[in-house]
Amino acid sequence: MLTLLVAFANEVQLFNVFRYITFRTGGALITSALIVFMFGPRIIDSLRLRQGRGQPIRADGPQTHFKKAGTPTMGGLMIMTGIIISTLLWANLSSMYVWVTMLVAISFGAIGFYDDYLKVTKQSHLGLSGKARLAIEFVVAGIAVYFIMNAGQSPFSSSLTFPFIKDLILNLGWFFIPFGAFVIVGAGNAVNFTDGLDGLAIVPIMIAAASFGVIAYLSGNAVFAEYLQIHFVPGTGELAVILGAVIGAGLGFLWFNAPPAAIFMGDTGSLALGGLIGTVAVATKHEIVMAIIGGVFVMEALSVIIQVGYFKLTGKRVFLMAPIHHHFEKLGWTESQVVIRFWIVAVILALIGLSTLKLR
Repeated sequence: MLTLLVAFANEVQLFNVFRYITFRTGGALITSALIVFMFGPRIIDSLRLRQGRGQPIRADGPQTHFKKAGTPTMGGLMIMTGIIISTLLWANLSSMYVWVTMLVAISFGAIGFYDDYLKVTKQSHLGLSGKARLAIEFVVAGIAVYFIMNAGQSPFSSSLTFPFIKDLILNLGWFFIPFGAFVIVGAGNAVNFTDGLDGLAIVPIMIAAASFGVIAYLSGNAVFAEYLQIHFVPGTGELAVILGAVIGAGLGFLWFNAPPAAIFMGDTGSLALGGLIGTVAVATKHEIVMAIIGGVFVMEALSVIIQVGYFKLTGKRVFLMAPIHHHFEKLGWTESQVVIRFWIVAVILALIGLSTLKLR
């Protein structure tokens, strides 16, 4: 569709707007939101009918969660439908970055879907083996990073950049592939840990998507990159269109995921969205900034790692329950307090991350 519209740009001046990434990003946002709003109720009804008892509730979790029994999961199907259709309609499909990013999102979404399917059918938290899941994710992420390296200019494409210090660049060579894969897989699973309360994950995801939409657009524009003294990565501006679709689909999903949630995102959505944002971070050379902007996700993942590691060493727990949002629930915070306060933290961290674009 985009190619056809641009082809008429020379004859019809109005069609020139389709050349602009900003216009197409807005179009992708609106399109994905409308798709989720329109088809969301049908998808929810279908999933509720097929899943029966819905997502299993943790027996050791907060007591308030038991009232959520029967809520269907796999809401990521709604989100990914909006993102995929909007990307196909509005993004420049000749861009390697677009295809690589969507490869990761769809692949991670498929892994999450299978995991959700096993949990629902078995009515157990034991889905796909953790080792098998991580192995598949690393293979997919490694392939994605390889293509990202080939799409860029060597040796910069295999280098690690640092926020606040423009001239500090570390060329990792082929070690950039496992490093980049770690960033992508880590992002996917960190978002997965965060998805535990109604609306908790989707808003920080939209905040991160908006932040990286700005970063992708500026990094892919030679004029803005030179003005801000950030590293210019040709072609990454097109990723702003995908991130616009993420924001739109996220808004649509939040309508149904707002408490009391009519549907949960599930691994289908959390793995896909986390992997997508992680891929954008690698492509735009903002991997470290990803840890700042996605600080809420990092905090959630670290709480699980610390809890499990410390328990294996000492038999004791650091937190009342992990991930850390459950710890605060155990302390007496209401679910809405946890969610809104985490949203506030996500906004603050996003502003700090975006400040790295100028503080150099």
